[in-house]
Amino acid sequence: MFAKKTMVKVKVQPGESIEQALRRFNREVIEEGIIDEVKEREFYIKPSQIKRERNKIRQTRLNRDKRNNG
Repeated sequence: MFAKKTMVKVKVQPGESIEQALRRFNREVIEEGIIDEVKEREFYIKPSQIKRERNKIRQTRLNRDKRNNG
């Protein structure tokens, strides 16, 4: 479920301000999905709860497809 992420590194380029480097760092963190992963790991979720959520999403999609196509 959780992918192994590498540490985000940003080198400050010559003539680049710290603010610009920090913006670049923040963009990298968002693109890597690190914030989302931290939020997911904030609380333990039992495997049965994960399965229940997946089934609920799957059922919702099936119902929507049935309604639209049938």
